[in-house]
Amino acid sequence: MIIPIYAYGQPVLKRAGEEIDSTYAGLEKLIENMWDTMYNAKGIGLAAPQVGKSIKLFVADTKQLEDDEKDLVGIKQVFINPIILEENGEEESYEEGCLSIPDVRGDVMRKPEIHVQFHDENFQQHKKSFKGINARVIQHEYDHVIGKLFTEQLQPLRKRMIKRKLESIKKGKIATDYRMRFVIK
Repeated sequence: MIIPIYAYGQPVLKRAGEEIDSTYAGLEKLIENMWDTMYNAKGIGLAAPQVGKSIKLFVADTKQLEDDEKDLVGIKQVFINPIILEENGEEESYEEGCLSIPDVRGDVMRKPEIHVQFHDENFQQHKKSFKGINARVIQHEYDHVIGKLFTEQLQPLRKRMIKRKLESIKKGKIATDYRMRFVIK
């Protein structure tokens, strides 16, 4: 089922998520709904805070990018209670966007390699390394579960340039092809 994506300005997006365990009520359905919602919005990642749940959970599917990125081996993965253990390499800039902040993009500096510990949807624990776009998507979604947005990492000039746009999003004065929940209607 497709559920609304919470827009910029919703308090849940700035709150650090809680860890969950396998007894979390409705987890399987929530994950299914998050996949449906992400694909409907043409996204490659979606975190639980973006659908109003202040928990440490996100989904990512970069396999969708394999046709466009020749050397990419994408991932399709559920991340529960993720912890980024290590970030390696020299920071690189890449333009990011976010389903909670439609029509706003900006260059964000991130390390190109990460080592992550997480549980999958069956609560099997994993420790894996990721590189390139896979690492970037994971870092972006991880930021969501700790209460950070990509806009906080933009250069000061870019932040000033998007200020009005962010206020419009907060008030629901934006059109999207997917359902959203705004602070002010």
